[in-house]
Amino acid sequence: MRVTLLGTGCPQVSTERYGPSSLLRWGERHFLVDCGSGATQRLLGAGSAGKLIDAVLLTHLHSDHIMDLFQLIISSWHQGRDRPQRIYGPVGTRRYIDGLMALWKPELDQRIAHEKRPSTSALELEVTEIEAGMIIRDGDLTVTAVPVRHQPVKSAFGFIFSDGRHKVAFSGDTAFCPELIEAARGADALVHECFIHREMLLLPGVRTPETLANVAAYHTLSTEVGKVAAQSGARCLILNHFVPVIFDRAALLADIRADFGGPVLVGEDLMQFDCSIRTVIHGTAAIALPMA
Repeated sequence: MRVTLLGTGCPQVSTERYGPSSLLRWGERHFLVDCGSGATQRLLGAGSAGKLIDAVLLTHLHSDHIMDLFQLIISSWHQGRDRPQRIYGPVGTRRYIDGLMALWKPELDQRIAHEKRPSTSALELEVTEIEAGMIIRDGDLTVTAVPVRHQPVKSAFGFIFSDGRHKVAFSGDTAFCPELIEAARGADALVHECFIHREMLLLPGVRTPETLANVAAYHTLSTEVGKVAAQSGARCLILNHFVPVIFDRAALLADIRADFGGPVLVGEDLMQFDCSIRTVIHGTAAIALPMA
């Protein structure tokens, strides 16, 4: 079971941290968790592609988590995908997808008629609106949706991947969430969002004190993430979805270390973690973590 961080950013524009998206590979299966801006490019950088995705799982419908969805659909078609794309997401996903495809229908109709590609199966979408509980069973692998606390968003989830040998938990966007802690218990990797409040400064015309308070209220603070990892007993904490995208890494690690003594990865786009051999790969670097 391998995790690749495709995009570790947020709505802020960055050339280093693309929009929130992760890839989980289990054997030959490829699962995409969220589809933020640049996800299709990062998929290629990770050695995958839209045509290979077995399921897209959306934690919630905030724009930064779904921005590249149409690009994924059309690029998968151009890559020769020969089957419908399966999309799982909260209530409202079907309405969003229907509207998205209706918006682009004139262009798609023109492309289909003019390009004469051998199949349009990739443009067929199988949408499942999810509730709490197991949403996918694929052999020994199960994917479970866990409601998380991202109010005022009414429906937001984290995801737990488990095959009986390894377990990976994705927080999605959430404030401190005891339900997620319980669901992630003993995970080989906890991939968790991080709001670095000391770095979010007042900015006239952009951020007010109310802005900062409200945004912080539905994310997990950098001073809380270590507690989440410690209480869940996670064997490795992988930080992603950084708000803001530029921050002091040493100070962030100090926040985490106050509560969690296990391995901590400050996530970067295209960083990979292999649960079975506990190895981190980023660029030309490879780091082996303790097996125990």
